[in-house]
Amino acid sequence: MDKTILIAPSTDPIKSVNAIIDYAESVKHDADFLHCDIMDGVFVENKTYSFRALRAINEKTLLPLDVHLMIDNPTKHINDFLNAGANILTVHYEAYKNKEQLIKDLKHIQEFGALSGLSIKPHTSVSEIIPYLYYIDVVLVMSVEPGKSGQKFIESTYEKVAQLNKIKIDYDVDFKIEVDGGVNPSISRNLKKFGADILVSGSYIYESENRLEAISSLR
Repeated sequence: MDKTILIAPSTDPIKSVNAIIDYAESVKHDADFLHCDIMDGVFVENKTYSFRALRAINEKTLLPLDVHLMIDNPTKHINDFLNAGANILTVHYEAYKNKEQLIKDLKHIQEFGALSGLSIKPHTSVSEIIPYLYYIDVVLVMSVEPGKSGQKFIESTYEKVAQLNKIKIDYDVDFKIEVDGGVNPSISRNLKKFGADILVSGSYIYESENRLEAISSLR
């Protein structure tokens, strides 16, 4: 039986909260999540929206919110985004100098009732997440440099996905493998073979004339 891939259209290409709400409405019957890219202009160059905007989005859509914090000092902001409606809340491994605090934050997200996610940039080795395996529900592999949409998919991502699946077996843990950046139908087919579970797509879906067909083509 073919593995079911979950699709999370990204808010990254969209500039206003009202446009995001309209976008969520247009894909709500076919998407599995709405991937909300939160950028602060510090951890990454671009800046998007706040937890207040996320709350407004949450009030207007039934799609679960997959919230990706590309921000400096995530500890300070986690409660705001949890209370705003995040169903998955993902922080970046690279945003933490204090790795004990990373464990505390991941546990806190789970205790709140959301799924905890840990994201790694393209240059970060998969082995870095091993100390946190028992505190994470999702590993988000960036297949482009975070912060800008429309980049080309980094081919080494396939090997990272394969390594993560091996880690799940070796350590007897279960987490979803999510990939974000440059995903199109041919890349999606390869990622599925390597064992990805969730695919994030920004420009490919948003700019498609038929968004529902675009989502279907990624499955």
